[in-house]
Formats: sequence, C-alpha cells, structure tokens
Amino acid sequence: MTSLAAKILVIEDELPIRRFLRPAIEAAGWKLMEADTGERGLVEASQALPDVLILDLGLPDMDGIDVVRRIREWSRMPILILSARGQEDDKINALDAGADDYVQKPFGVGELVARIRVALRHVSQVAHPGVEAATIAGDITIDLQRRIVTRAGRNVHLTPLEYKLLATLARHSGFVMTHRQLLREVWGPGHAEDSTYLRMFMRQLRQKLESDPAQPKHLVTEIGVGYRLVT
Repeated sequence: MTSLAAKILVIEDELPIRRFLRPAIEAAGWKLMEADTGERGLVEASQALPDVLILDLGLPDMDGIDVVRRIREWSRMPILILSARGQEDDKINALDAGADDYVQKPFGVGELVARIRVALRHVSQVAHPGVEAATIAGDITIDLQRRIVTRAGRNVHLTPLEYKLLATLARHSGFVMTHRQLLREVWGPGHAEDSTYLRMFMRQLRQKLESDPAQPKHLVTEIGVGYRLVT
C-alpha cells in the first residue's frame, strides 16, 4: 500500500465539511469515500477496507465512540477523530476507545492532511516492518530492532522503563497516546491511574533527549490528554 493509492473514508453527517475535504484529499492523490451516518460508515469500512478513517463523533444515528469500538473489534486501521467536541474527557474517551488521533473543529485542512500522512506512514510500517527500522525525530534516532537510541550520533543510555516508554511512543509516532494508554502499556493495567510515574519518566526522557527540556520539540504534551512523539 502506498499513500498514492490510499483510500480515505470520511464518516461525517455535515455535507459542507465533506465538500471542504474532498479537494485537499484528492489533490494529495488519495481516494475519498463518504458516509453520512455511523451505520453506513461501518458498512463502508467493512466492505471497502479504507487505509485511514476520519470520523465525526456527533453522528445522527449513533455516537462516534461506538463506531470506534465496533471497528476495533476487527480492524487496526488508523482512526482520526474530527469533532467539535473539545473537552478533554471527549478526547480521552475517544482515544481510549481505540482512536489514534483527534482534530478539533474548526480545523486547518493542511493540518488534517499532515495527520493523514502520519497515519499512512504508520500503516506502511506495520505492513512492512523491515522497511523502516528506525524512528527519527530531529537528531534523535530510535532503533527498535537493535534497541539503540542515539542523539546527534551518540548513544543515549536509558533505563529499561525509559526505553519502554520511548519505544511505545515511537511505535505510535505522530499519534497522541493518553496517559492511561501509556501507563497500561509500560507499567501494566494495575498502574493505569498512576500518572505521577508517567510525568517523572517523561521529564527524565526530555532531560536526556531534548535540547531544551523545558520546551520540548519532539516529546510533546497534549494538555490534559497525554503525549505525542513528533517525528
């Protein structure tokens, strides 16, 4: 699968938004598919198997989070939420349900296209894990195969938990991960609420990897939601 052949499914009940997205998606060389209800979107997703799904939460027949949950029963396709709901709880609930990213309305189409490209790179890496052995963020290189992290060409010593946290972010690079998701994956289900651990280890990673830990460019905070590795 290449980004030029990518199929993008938009589940959105507002026709003006679908019309707004079409020129940008087609200009990028992708094929746009549309659905205006959750049920139609679920059928389209199961039949067409899109490479990326863009989903509104406020659908007329069902909540978008339920759409996320139902798709996650059978597919790992990237799901980007596009919604007017801007509360932190809405973002966290959608991401914890299995969405990969969240863009709030009103939005810039350029940003959305960039997020789609990130999602397509993620799909490509999953489909062809040997093609890109390392994740690169500025002068930081994370080699997941050899478990080596370098900054400006020099090896960086990380503790096992620091490496596990960084590797988890690298495997989802470009996507936001909630505090709960990271805690579950790195420390286990019993620590899903221990956000103090997470803040401490993120601070340690930034001290070792960021040129200015107080203003990180790569290990960025999504306020109230979680963290994202920007590559």
